Amino acid sequence: MPEEPRILSVSEVTQQVRGLIEGGIGDVWVEGEISNLRKQASGHQYFTLKDERSQLSCVLFFRPGLRHASIPLSEGMLVHARGQMTVYEARGQYQLNVRLIQAAGAGLLAAKFEALKRKLAAEGLFDTAHKRSIPKFPKAVGIVTSPTGAAIADMLNILHRRAPWIQILIHPVRVQGAGAGAEITAAVEEFNRGELPPVDALIVARGGGSAEDLWEFNDEALARAIYASALPVISAVGHEIDFTIADFVADLRAPTPSAAAELLAPDGATLLRHFGQLQASLERCLRDELRDGARRLELLRGSPLFREPQTRLREWMQENDDFAERLARLAAERLAGEHRRVEVLGSALREHRPDQGIRLRQGQLEALSERLQRGCSGALENFAHRLEKGRDLLRVLGPQSTLARGYSITRTASGEIVRGVAQAPAGTELMTQLADGTLRSKVEEDPA
Repeated sequence: MPEEPRILSVSEVTQQVRGLIEGGIGDVWVEGEISNLRKQASGHQYFTLKDERSQLSCVLFFRPGLRHASIPLSEGMLVHARGQMTVYEARGQYQLNVRLIQAAGAGLLAAKFEALKRKLAAEGLFDTAHKRSIPKFPKAVGIVTSPTGAAIADMLNILHRRAPWIQILIHPVRVQGAGAGAEITAAVEEFNRGELPPVDALIVARGGGSAEDLWEFNDEALARAIYASALPVISAVGHEIDFTIADFVADLRAPTPSAAAELLAPDGATLLRHFGQLQASLERCLRDELRDGARRLELLRGSPLFREPQTRLREWMQENDDFAERLARLAAERLAGEHRRVEVLGSALREHRPDQGIRLRQGQLEALSERLQRGCSGALENFAHRLEKGRDLLRVLGPQSTLARGYSITRTASGEIVRGVAQAPAGTELMTQLADGTLRSKVEEDPA
């Protein structure tokens, strides 16, 4: 007898479907637009995620003490939801039990940012013990940024104004968009490998922007390159309220690119004032020492202990004179040294004037413009000469010149060139082109 089929109940079928969905799909992220949002007094929220072709029922259960719903939900909101795919057996309806929900775009970026931040912090990339000190008086600085943004203009202006003796090496890179993080990483590594002229510190910078614009500075490879850098690195990305992974791993975080330039470059005017104060203080100390030496000398000369042996008195007087001479010589040498340092700094300030650099670049630009105009004029003249030669050759070898020498071209009424008598049987209408016109004719009999 044939085996009787096993008959399943609705509940059994639903349970099997639930097992297949939970085992086969499991935990997923889903992007969609919220619709049919229903908030219950219990705190549970029911809604549908939909796109242009499908929809998915979702439930977000309220659990006291859990911060799974970090944002308020509303109709039409585009979100990313994470949860377990399952089946609501009472209705036989598959649904997503949501555990985490975020606004699409910024919410997902924030989640990625926090995940990478926790990972790198656990590895010790943010430890203050590893951070290098920024040099107080750098001779050369490398800047990794876009060569066309406002950030580089602001930094150059501040560096030239505060410390014109600092040499600046700019490594141009893209600072936003896919692949920009790799360019910034490569620039930091090139400075450290010595493939570029040596510098004392690096600034990695860009101006303000949205979270998406600044995202390339959250690149993991860039963070590891900054951590491994033998050169001190200042991160100056966005505005004061913006934070990137590069800020946490860098040796110093500047709130803006302009602030980075001010933190790195000592103020030349302040240094000159400080040196002037040191010089005045040194002069006061030397005057006090000379006055005290003279007073001690007078006391020694009047002491009865030194009046007895006249020879010993003269020796002590000579020793005091020698001491006074050495003190005066030392004072003169120190003063001369400070004067020379002040003159060197003053000369450096005068030589590194931005207007001189601008005039030099303007001269170079004018020379390049003149070369470009000469090159374009020569190319146009050469092309015109070649065109004229082509015209002459066309006049000599063209069909009109051939016709003028007594030749003709014969065509059928359809325009086909007649190359042999077989193409013109009796009755064929012909057109013969001469130099000064066209003749029409008709073949009376077949050619012999």
